[in-house]
Amino acid sequence: MIKFQTKKKLGQHFLINETIAKSISNTFEGRNNILEIGPGMGFLTKYIIKGASNLILVEIDSDCIKYLNKIHRDIKIINEDILKINLNNLFNNKFSVISNLPYNISSQVFFKILESRDKVDHFTFMVQKEVGERICSKPKKKTYGILSVLIQIYFDVQYLFDVDSKEFHPQPRVISCVIKGNRNKRSNIGVSFSFLKNIVKNSFRNRRKTLRNSLKNLNLPEDFTSKKMFSKRAEQLDLDDFIWLSKKIKLLIQ
Repeated sequence: MIKFQTKKKLGQHFLINETIAKSISNTFEGRNNILEIGPGMGFLTKYIIKGASNLILVEIDSDCIKYLNKIHRDIKIINEDILKINLNNLFNNKFSVISNLPYNISSQVFFKILESRDKVDHFTFMVQKEVGERICSKPKKKTYGILSVLIQIYFDVQYLFDVDSKEFHPQPRVISCVIKGNRNKRSNIGVSFSFLKNIVKNSFRNRRKTLRNSLKNLNLPEDFTSKKMFSKRAEQLDLDDFIWLSKKIKLLIQ
Protein backbone atom coordinates (compact mmCIF):
# COMPACT_ATOMS: atom_id res chain seq x y z
CA MET A 1 0.00 0.00 0.00
CA ILE A 2 1.24 3.45 -0.91
CA LYS A 3 2.10 5.59 2.12
CA PHE A 4 -0.46 8.32 2.55
CA GLN A 5 -1.08 10.83 5.32
CA THR A 6 -4.67 10.23 6.39
CA LYS A 7 -6.81 13.13 7.53
CA LYS A 8 -8.58 12.63 10.83
CA LYS A 9 -11.11 15.38 10.13
CA LEU A 10 -12.34 13.41 7.10
CA GLY A 11 -12.73 10.22 9.14
CA GLN A 12 -10.32 8.33 6.87
CA HIS A 13 -9.69 4.68 7.69
CA PHE A 14 -8.50 2.89 4.56
CA LEU A 15 -9.23 -0.81 4.09
CA ILE A 16 -6.04 -2.82 3.54
CA ASN A 17 -7.35 -6.40 3.33
CA GLU A 18 -7.56 -7.58 -0.29
CA THR A 19 -9.84 -10.55 0.50
CA ILE A 20 -12.42 -8.31 2.13
CA ALA A 21 -12.22 -5.84 -0.76
CA LYS A 22 -12.94 -8.68 -3.21
CA SER A 23 -15.87 -9.89 -1.07
CA ILE A 24 -17.38 -6.41 -1.06
CA SER A 25 -16.95 -5.96 -4.81
CA ASN A 26 -18.60 -9.35 -5.43
CA THR A 27 -21.89 -7.92 -4.17
CA PHE A 28 -21.89 -5.75 -7.29
CA GLU A 29 -21.53 -8.44 -9.94
CA GLY A 30 -23.64 -7.74 -12.99
CA ARG A 31 -24.31 -4.10 -12.11
CA ASN A 32 -23.42 -1.37 -14.60
CA ASN A 33 -24.05 2.07 -13.09
CA ILE A 34 -22.09 2.33 -9.86
CA LEU A 35 -21.29 5.24 -7.57
CA GLU A 36 -18.38 4.81 -5.17
CA ILE A 37 -18.34 7.28 -2.29
CA GLY A 38 -14.95 8.13 -0.81
CA PRO A 39 -12.71 5.76 -2.80
CA GLY A 40 -9.59 7.12 -1.10
CA MET A 41 -6.62 5.52 -2.84
CA GLY A 42 -8.83 3.22 -4.91
CA PHE A 43 -8.41 0.03 -2.88
CA LEU A 44 -11.98 -1.06 -3.65
CA THR A 45 -12.13 0.72 -6.99
CA LYS A 46 -9.71 -1.63 -8.71
CA TYR A 47 -12.10 -4.53 -8.10
CA ILE A 48 -15.33 -2.68 -8.83
CA ILE A 49 -14.08 -1.35 -12.17
CA LYS A 50 -13.68 -4.87 -13.57
CA GLY A 51 -17.42 -5.40 -13.84
CA ALA A 52 -18.82 -1.87 -14.11
CA SER A 53 -19.43 -0.21 -17.46
CA ASN A 54 -20.26 3.15 -15.88
CA LEU A 55 -18.47 4.01 -12.65
CA ILE A 56 -18.40 7.42 -10.94
CA LEU A 57 -16.21 8.24 -7.95
CA VAL A 58 -16.93 11.03 -5.48
CA GLU A 59 -13.98 11.97 -3.28
CA ILE A 60 -13.60 15.06 -1.08
CA ASP A 61 -9.83 14.74 -0.50
CA SER A 62 -7.88 16.56 -3.24
CA ASP A 63 -4.73 14.53 -2.48
CA CYS A 64 -6.63 11.31 -3.15
CA ILE A 65 -8.06 12.85 -6.33
CA LYS A 66 -4.55 13.52 -7.67
CA TYR A 67 -3.58 9.90 -7.11
CA LEU A 68 -6.84 8.49 -8.54
CA ASN A 69 -6.51 10.61 -11.67
CA LYS A 70 -3.11 9.05 -12.37
CA ILE A 71 -4.27 5.43 -12.13
CA HIS A 72 -7.87 5.73 -13.38
CA ARG A 73 -7.76 8.11 -16.32
CA ASP A 74 -10.97 6.83 -17.89
CA ILE A 75 -13.19 7.11 -14.79
CA LYS A 76 -15.29 10.14 -13.94
CA ILE A 77 -14.03 11.46 -10.61
CA ILE A 78 -15.85 14.25 -8.78
CA ASN A 79 -13.92 16.24 -6.18
CA GLU A 80 -16.79 17.18 -3.87
CA ASP A 81 -18.47 16.52 -0.54
CA ILE A 82 -21.00 13.73 -1.13
CA LEU A 83 -23.45 15.46 1.22
CA LYS A 84 -23.61 18.44 -1.16
CA ILE A 85 -24.32 16.42 -4.30
CA ASN A 86 -27.76 15.62 -5.73
CA LEU A 87 -27.41 11.91 -6.41
CA ASN A 88 -30.32 11.95 -8.84
CA ASN A 89 -28.22 13.99 -11.28
CA LEU A 90 -25.30 11.56 -11.51
CA PHE A 91 -26.82 8.85 -13.72
CA ASN A 92 -29.59 8.79 -16.32
CA ASN A 93 -30.78 5.40 -15.13
CA LYS A 94 -30.92 3.49 -11.85
CA PHE A 95 -27.60 2.95 -10.10
CA SER A 96 -25.88 1.21 -7.20
CA VAL A 97 -23.82 2.76 -4.41
CA ILE A 98 -20.77 1.31 -2.69
CA SER A 99 -18.57 2.79 0.02
CA ASN A 100 -16.33 2.31 3.01
CA LEU A 101 -18.26 5.11 4.68
CA PRO A 102 -16.55 7.56 7.03
CA TYR A 103 -18.12 6.94 10.44
CA ASN A 104 -18.89 10.63 10.96
CA ILE A 105 -21.25 10.93 7.97
CA SER A 106 -22.77 7.45 7.67
CA SER A 107 -26.26 8.37 8.93
CA GLN A 108 -26.37 11.44 6.68
CA VAL A 109 -25.45 9.33 3.65
CA PHE A 110 -28.27 6.89 4.40
CA PHE A 111 -30.72 9.78 4.38
CA LYS A 112 -29.33 10.87 0.99
CA ILE A 113 -29.87 7.33 -0.29
CA LEU A 114 -33.47 7.55 0.90
CA GLU A 115 -33.94 10.86 -0.90
CA SER A 116 -32.83 9.11 -4.12
CA ARG A 117 -34.62 5.84 -3.34
CA ASP A 118 -36.30 5.70 -6.76
CA LYS A 119 -32.94 5.70 -8.56
CA VAL A 120 -30.77 3.73 -6.13
CA ASP A 121 -31.48 0.03 -6.70
CA HIS A 122 -28.71 -1.36 -4.49
CA PHE A 123 -26.13 -0.34 -1.90
CA THR A 124 -23.23 -2.04 -0.17
CA PHE A 125 -21.67 -0.14 2.71
CA MET A 126 -18.95 -0.76 5.22
CA VAL A 127 -20.02 1.04 8.38
CA GLN A 128 -19.46 0.98 12.12
CA LYS A 129 -20.87 -2.28 13.50
CA GLU A 130 -23.29 -0.37 15.71
CA VAL A 131 -24.72 1.48 12.71
CA GLY A 132 -25.00 -1.70 10.64
CA GLU A 133 -26.88 -3.47 13.43
CA ARG A 134 -29.24 -0.51 13.71
CA ILE A 135 -29.95 -0.43 9.97
CA CYS A 136 -30.72 -4.16 9.87
CA SER A 137 -32.51 -4.38 13.22
CA LYS A 138 -35.98 -5.86 13.58
CA PRO A 139 -38.84 -4.61 15.81
CA LYS A 140 -38.75 -5.17 19.59
CA LYS A 141 -34.96 -4.79 19.72
CA LYS A 142 -33.11 -1.90 21.35
CA THR A 143 -31.22 -1.29 18.11
CA TYR A 144 -34.49 -0.78 16.18
CA GLY A 145 -34.96 2.90 15.45
CA ILE A 146 -35.55 5.66 12.92
CA LEU A 147 -33.06 4.49 10.28
CA SER A 148 -34.13 0.84 10.74
CA VAL A 149 -37.70 1.76 9.79
CA LEU A 150 -37.00 4.25 7.00
CA ILE A 151 -34.35 2.18 5.23
CA GLN A 152 -36.26 -1.11 5.54
CA ILE A 153 -39.49 0.36 4.21
CA TYR A 154 -37.73 0.91 0.87
CA PHE A 155 -34.82 -1.58 0.92
CA ASP A 156 -34.44 -5.26 1.76
CA VAL A 157 -31.33 -5.19 3.92
CA GLN A 158 -28.82 -7.85 4.88
CA TYR A 159 -26.03 -7.86 7.45
CA LEU A 160 -23.12 -9.61 5.68
CA PHE A 161 -20.05 -9.80 7.93
CA ASP A 162 -17.89 -8.04 10.52
CA VAL A 163 -14.54 -6.41 9.75
CA ASP A 164 -11.93 -6.16 12.49
CA SER A 165 -10.18 -2.84 13.13
CA LYS A 166 -6.79 -4.38 12.19
CA GLU A 167 -7.94 -4.53 8.56
CA PHE A 168 -7.71 -0.73 8.28
CA HIS A 169 -5.04 1.94 8.23
CA PRO A 170 -5.13 3.73 10.55
CA GLN A 171 -6.97 1.32 12.83
CA PRO A 172 -10.31 2.64 14.09
CA ARG A 173 -11.32 2.07 17.70
CA VAL A 174 -14.46 0.22 16.68
CA ILE A 175 -15.43 -2.91 14.78
CA SER A 176 -16.92 -2.37 11.33
CA CYS A 177 -19.32 -4.44 9.29
CA VAL A 178 -20.57 -4.77 5.72
CA ILE A 179 -24.27 -4.50 4.94
CA LYS A 180 -26.19 -4.41 1.70
CA GLY A 181 -29.64 -3.34 0.59
CA ASN A 182 -31.73 -4.06 -2.50
CA ARG A 183 -34.55 -1.70 -3.48
CA ASN A 184 -37.87 -3.40 -2.86
CA LYS A 185 -41.16 -2.88 -4.71
CA ARG A 186 -42.60 -0.19 -2.42
CA SER A 187 -43.01 3.09 -4.26
CA ASN A 188 -46.10 5.15 -3.38
CA ILE A 189 -47.01 4.33 0.23
CA GLY A 190 -49.73 6.97 0.41
CA VAL A 191 -47.71 9.78 2.00
CA SER A 192 -44.59 11.72 1.06
CA PHE A 193 -41.23 10.58 2.38
CA SER A 194 -40.84 13.78 4.37
CA PHE A 195 -44.17 13.16 6.12
CA LEU A 196 -43.26 9.54 6.87
CA LYS A 197 -39.90 10.62 8.24
CA ASN A 198 -41.53 13.18 10.50
CA ILE A 199 -43.95 10.62 11.97
CA VAL A 200 -41.20 8.04 12.52
CA LYS A 201 -38.88 10.60 14.13
CA ASN A 202 -41.65 11.80 16.45
CA SER A 203 -42.53 8.23 17.37
CA PHE A 204 -38.97 7.47 18.48
CA ARG A 205 -38.44 10.84 20.13
CA ASN A 206 -38.61 9.23 23.58
CA ARG A 207 -38.21 5.49 23.32
CA ARG A 208 -39.57 4.83 26.82
CA LYS A 209 -42.85 6.61 26.15
CA THR A 210 -45.87 5.09 24.49
CA LEU A 211 -46.84 6.25 21.03
CA ARG A 212 -49.72 8.15 22.59
CA ASN A 213 -47.30 10.35 24.52
CA SER A 214 -44.62 10.58 21.83
CA LEU A 215 -47.12 11.95 19.30
CA LYS A 216 -48.93 14.24 21.71
CA ASN A 217 -47.47 17.32 19.99
CA LEU A 218 -49.49 16.47 16.86
CA ASN A 219 -52.76 17.08 18.75
CA LEU A 220 -54.42 13.98 17.36
CA PRO A 221 -58.09 13.24 18.21
CA GLU A 222 -58.62 11.18 21.37
CA ASP A 223 -60.84 8.67 19.58
CA PHE A 224 -57.88 7.94 17.31
CA THR A 225 -55.15 7.78 19.99
CA SER A 226 -57.36 5.53 22.12
CA LYS A 227 -56.61 2.67 19.70
CA LYS A 228 -54.56 -0.21 21.07
CA MET A 229 -51.54 0.66 18.91
CA PHE A 230 -50.97 3.89 20.83
CA SER A 231 -50.32 1.97 24.04
CA LYS A 232 -47.20 0.51 22.40
CA ARG A 233 -43.74 2.02 22.21
CA ALA A 234 -42.29 2.88 18.79
CA GLU A 235 -39.84 -0.05 18.89
CA GLN A 236 -42.81 -2.46 19.03
CA LEU A 237 -44.25 -1.30 15.69
CA ASP A 238 -43.31 -3.03 12.44
CA LEU A 239 -42.91 -1.39 9.02
CA ASP A 240 -46.54 -1.81 8.00
CA ASP A 241 -47.64 -0.25 11.31
CA PHE A 242 -45.63 2.89 10.56
CA ILE A 243 -47.00 3.11 7.01
CA TRP A 244 -50.58 2.71 8.28
CA LEU A 245 -50.01 5.23 11.06
CA SER A 246 -48.56 7.82 8.68
CA LYS A 247 -51.46 7.49 6.23
CA LYS A 248 -54.09 7.77 8.96
CA ILE A 249 -52.44 10.82 10.52
CA LYS A 250 -52.14 12.45 7.11
CA LEU A 251 -55.88 12.11 6.60
CA LEU A 252 -56.61 13.54 10.06
CA ILE A 253 -54.52 16.67 9.71
CA GLN A 254 -55.35 17.56 6.08
